[in-house]
Amino acid sequence: MPELRLDPVTGRWVVVATERAKRPKDFARQDAASHQARPERSETCPFCPGNESATPPEVFSFRRCGTRPNEPGWQVRGVPNKYPALTPEPTVEASTSGIFSVRPAVGAHEVIIESPLHNASPATMSYEDMTQVVRAYVHRYCALADAPGIEYVLIFRNHGRDAGASLEHPHSQIAAVPLVPPVVIEELAGASRYYETTGRCVFCEMIRQELEAGARVVLETPGFIALEPYASKMPFETWILPKEHAPFFQQLAPSTYRELAEVLVDVLGTIGAGLHDPPYNYILHTSPTHERCGSSYHWHIEIFPKLTVAAGFEFGMGVYINVTTPESAAEFLRNQIERVRSGRNSGSQR
Repeated sequence: MPELRLDPVTGRWVVVATERAKRPKDFARQDAASHQARPERSETCPFCPGNESATPPEVFSFRRCGTRPNEPGWQVRGVPNKYPALTPEPTVEASTSGIFSVRPAVGAHEVIIESPLHNASPATMSYEDMTQVVRAYVHRYCALADAPGIEYVLIFRNHGRDAGASLEHPHSQIAAVPLVPPVVIEELAGASRYYETTGRCVFCEMIRQELEAGARVVLETPGFIALEPYASKMPFETWILPKEHAPFFQQLAPSTYRELAEVLVDVLGTIGAGLHDPPYNYILHTSPTHERCGSSYHWHIEIFPKLTVAAGFEFGMGVYINVTTPESAAEFLRNQIERVRSGRNSGSQR
C-alpha cells in the first residue's frame, strides 16, 4: 500500500508509492556520457585555463606559487557570475502598490570553478582536489556573509543540463541574498518547534535514530553521516550532515574539510556509478547569517538526483510522490559504495 510519510523537520507529507515503486537499478540512465569522453580542455569554454579573459576578474583563486591572478596556474577559481541573479547595486527602488511589493535584488552571485580540468566532476575528483573546493566554499561564505544587507548565503551545484547547468566545466555557485529562503524558514521553524517541545535538536535526533535503525544510512564517518531521509521527496534524495550539532557551515573546522570532501566524493561517485551519471542538484542549508539559533538548527547538504518529473499531483497538492523507498535506495547505494571506493583506490586518482 502507498504510505504517507511525515517530514519530522518541516511537517510536510510525502507519498511513498510502494506499489508502483521502481527498483533502484531501473533509474540508471542509458544515455549518460562519460566524463572521460570529454576533453581535459575546451578551446571555447570560458572556465578552462587560458580563457581567463572570458570571465569577469577573479575574486579569489587557489593557485601555484609564482602565478598571477586571471592567468593559468589556478586549482580553484572564483569569479562573479556573468549573468547574475543579484547585483551589488540596486537597479530598482523599493516600493509597494496595494498588495504588490518590489525591492532591489541586491547581493552577490559568484561562480566557483572547481578544477582546471574540463572533464572533472566531484564524482571523479581526488579527495585532495575536492578538499580545496570545500575550502573555497568556506572562504567565500565568510567573505560574503558579513556584507551589509545580506541575510543568507546559498551554496549550490547544478550537474548536467537537465539540472540547470549551462556549462559542462565543473563549477558551483554561491549567492549572497537579502532574504532567508522560504524552505530554510520552514526548516528553522520546524527545528525551533521541536527544540521548544523537547529541548533537543531535531536533526541530531534524526541522526541518532537513523544510526540506530541503519536502514536508510548510506555511509558513516567519524564526523559525518549520509542518509536517505525518511520522508524523501524523490528517489535517491540524499542528505549529508555533521554528526555533532553545528548550526553554521562557516564554523566548519579546517581539520574536517578533507573528511567532508571524502564523503561528497564517495556519495556523488556512488550515485554517478550506480545511476550512470544522472543530473543532480546539491544545496547547502545553513543558518541565516545573523540568526542566533544555535540550539535548534543543524547545517546539512541536500542532494537531489533528477530521476523523475514533478507533475500535476505535486503542483496541485504541494506533496511529492516518491516512487522508490528511501530504504531500497540506501541499500542500493551501500552495495555500490565499496566497489566505487575500490575502483578509486586501484586507479591513479589519489
